[in-house]
Amino acid sequence: MAAPEVEEVLRIARKLDKMVAKKSMDGALDLLKQLKNMTMSLDLLQSTRIGMSVNALRKQTNDEEVITLSKSLIKSWKKLLDGSDQRGKDKSQSSSSSKDSSSAKKNEAPKTPTTPKMTRFPPLPVTSDSVRTKCREMLTQALQTDGDHIAIGADCELIAAQIEEVIFGEVRNTDMKYKNRVRSRIANLKDSKNPDLRKNVLCGGITPEQIAVMTCEEMASNELKEMRKAMTKAAIEEHQMARTGGTQTDLFTCGKCKKKNCTYTQVQTRSADEPMTTFVVCNECGNRWKVSSLLHC
Repeated sequence: MAAPEVEEVLRIARKLDKMVAKKSMDGALDLLKQLKNMTMSLDLLQSTRIGMSVNALRKQTNDEEVITLSKSLIKSWKKLLDGSDQRGKDKSQSSSSSKDSSSAKKNEAPKTPTTPKMTRFPPLPVTSDSVRTKCREMLTQALQTDGDHIAIGADCELIAAQIEEVIFGEVRNTDMKYKNRVRSRIANLKDSKNPDLRKNVLCGGITPEQIAVMTCEEMASNELKEMRKAMTKAAIEEHQMARTGGTQTDLFTCGKCKKKNCTYTQVQTRSADEPMTTFVVCNECGNRWKVSSLLHC
């Protein structure tokens, strides 16, 4: 396989991955046309994983021309896989028919191991690390929560492997940072109060590359996002009121720092014939308290 050809396919794959991550498909059609004009081999597909990039692009875009060309490329590349499988079957049948001949060769030196053949398309990222394998299994189980994958027809094992591959590619080892990243994906994917996240991942609305790097806030359900937004807004307003609202006075003494640099605000919290409640903030240490009596100036 010519090295320049591999580099060119890898260059295109990286560009497609960036487009998917940024959700910007400008130039995607030109890149797909370049791939169409290339002579693709099974080894080239396996070594560059260009199929994953094209498949992710197909799921992300709404451009019919890009979708059509992506499907056409994937279909033609899948024929390479099917042809490889058929050759493997023919070889197996031939080996079975010459059983006696093969028995005589039992004592021969073992042959050099060959690259495992691809059994799905896009190909499943390969790893022999036990920790990574276990993490992929747990991610697969999380994706299969509630059985949504059956109706959608999603390949949970492949999606899980792709998510784990991106996480490992960024962290570069299986330390605590890696494990915490995987655990947070699993917890959010299994969350019964946030089924939309899992469905979006299964449908391709959120790509494996995206969920692998999403923050907990980004993965949260809409309900939780709104709750956090409201809490943040309330905290900001409270802080601003303490700093900018009210009237500055030295009539109060802070119980913490004993200083008299304070700001007060009066609010009618009870019936109209009752005195107003006075809220006081110490400008020195931030201590707050209220006085349920009429302020005499």
